Amino acid sequence: MSDYLDKIVTYVCQSTFDDLPKNVIIRSKEVVADSLAVIAAGAQEEEVKALTDRILESNTLRVATVIGVGLRTEPLRAGLINGTAGTFLELDEGNRFAGGHPAIHVVPAALAVAEENNISGRDLLTALVLGYEIAARVGIACKMRMSMHPHGTWGTVGAAVAVGKVMGYKEQAMKELINVSSSLTLATSRRTMLEGGTVRNVYAGVSGYMGILAHNLVQSGFTGERDGLGSVFGSVVSETFRPEEMTRDLGKRFEIARNYFKRHACCRYNHSTVDAMSSVTAKMPGGRIEPEKIAEVEVETYSLAAQLSDQNPKNTLAAKFSIPFAVATFIVHGHAGVSGFTPQAIDDPVVKSLTQRVCVSEDPELTAMLPDHRPARVRVVLTNGTVLEAEKFTNRGDPEDPYSPEELEMKYFEIAERVWNREVAGAIYADLMRLDELDNINQLTARMSPGV
Repeated sequence: MSDYLDKIVTYVCQSTFDDLPKNVIIRSKEVVADSLAVIAAGAQEEEVKALTDRILESNTLRVATVIGVGLRTEPLRAGLINGTAGTFLELDEGNRFAGGHPAIHVVPAALAVAEENNISGRDLLTALVLGYEIAARVGIACKMRMSMHPHGTWGTVGAAVAVGKVMGYKEQAMKELINVSSSLTLATSRRTMLEGGTVRNVYAGVSGYMGILAHNLVQSGFTGERDGLGSVFGSVVSETFRPEEMTRDLGKRFEIARNYFKRHACCRYNHSTVDAMSSVTAKMPGGRIEPEKIAEVEVETYSLAAQLSDQNPKNTLAAKFSIPFAVATFIVHGHAGVSGFTPQAIDDPVVKSLTQRVCVSEDPELTAMLPDHRPARVRVVLTNGTVLEAEKFTNRGDPEDPYSPEELEMKYFEIAERVWNREVAGAIYADLMRLDELDNINQLTARMSPGV
């Protein structure tokens, strides 16, 4: 089925903004708004600030925005920094069918090249939708090795496709771009997220960088394999590759319209457990349970989530991939937002103590509900013997239980106002919601880096 590659290349190159359904256009604006806010807030993390200082030390070309920093640089550097910043808070959107986070790989690369070339908002949205589509479909078509982290893999191809679309690639060049970018994936490790290895946060940034690099390579005459997708994602980084999934309902089913958004600042595998805990606390006086009144919390969930059982996370990333910590910080702080996963929250003795009383186990019956559901069951035993229980089968923010436009707007301002004041954040949001009306994407990004 090598002809699948010709079909997706033709589809990408011939598609225009006018071919996109209204719901896809609306969702793509929401995805850009969500991504930019998360990137800007993530740029305030100490590791990201230090990385930015090092990378921009010899900054010369200033055409692409380093979001949340007020500086500009060359597209390669912007793609790397923005993609890295966007993963730090664990609040970027995702796609459960693809098993990863397409937008944070695609948006930084597409935006940086769009700025450099003064591309319109319509053309940027078109490139985003198509890059997202191809990235997600590779994730659907392949079965990643369980030892690998999906960040930094098929997202590289999506970033490259988006860049190629921004640059107006024709079929033969786009095909070469896909084949070249396929070979620029990382050998990522799933253990990094479980152990708190923050190198994991740069995986998506590297994809953005590599997506732009692939464009430069193709323009310089470099070539790839005849079918790079089938080769790399069929035998190197994944166990199987089903090319028919690359073209199934192509142009009719849009993956960006099947995405999910996050309000909890932690791994999505935690979310059903946190949502179940929310149901428990909502029934209590004042909507909370005093930590000292909890004897233990038992969590039963599906296999992938059951891996997140660390009761002693060493840093913020490890905490975001720990169900015991997520439960404890939610109970103590009343939410699982950004402030619930700071170094201060990790060192909080009350949170630490409660984390030790949260146990996680797999229920095979819940695992059997995958991939249609992400179930969790919580059982809270109080010191007086009272037992409180709840279960969730779908995460809030999933297509089956989506956040409303008003809730997504609320999230945007909650995150964006960590960086910009209300007036600036509001002006940026207004531009994002009319992105298809902007003649030049720099009209938007100029608000993020005034005077540059």
